[in-house]
Amino acid sequence: MAEAITATPRSEFGKGAARRTRRAGLIPAVLYGHGTDPVHLSLPGHETFLIVKHTSNALLELAIEGGTELALVKDVQKDVVTNEIEHIDLLLVRRGEKVTVDVDVVTEGESYPGTIHSVELQTLTVEALATNIPTQIVVDITDLEDGAIVRVSDLVLPEGTTTEIDDESPVVLITVPRASAQDEADEAAVEAAAAAASAASAAAAEA
Repeated sequence: MAEAITATPRSEFGKGAARRTRRAGLIPAVLYGHGTDPVHLSLPGHETFLIVKHTSNALLELAIEGGTELALVKDVQKDVVTNEIEHIDLLLVRRGEKVTVDVDVVTEGESYPGTIHSVELQTLTVEALATNIPTQIVVDITDLEDGAIVRVSDLVLPEGTTTEIDDESPVVLITVPRASAQDEADEAAVEAAAAAASAASAAAAEA
């Protein structure tokens, strides 16, 4: 579902103009796509921040000077120190149109006791309707045992969503944790020390 936001056209550009826009509590943005000229916009800061914070591939319904446009959030540029949104790129889309996006892969459930899981594919590139982009791809790992591999072909994608990623690509691996070489060395040292102490005690008792 698209989030409704009122956008205001911008006529000033450049870093100075962008800073003034942000000081006014707005976020500079540019809307492009479908062969149209880019449209420079200002978006409401707090409202937009909440949307992009909680939703990847957010779909916006922009109210612009009496008209409306659908736009997909394609890129969010943030200040690396303050985490403030500095600029947003928006892709113009149409209802019924399919788009290609990266969707987060998440796991649910717990694998077999004593095992751990590793997510090999953090995101999955999919094609979906612009108005029905999945928020995430869920992988159920409940009771999967050591050696289990969840591949792309095993994923249950929402209706109308497809991917061209190789079916055999591993998404999640289930393994039993193996001790590291250092752990094994430390354990051997402890055992050796215990054996030496036991031998010394036995020798002392015989004396």
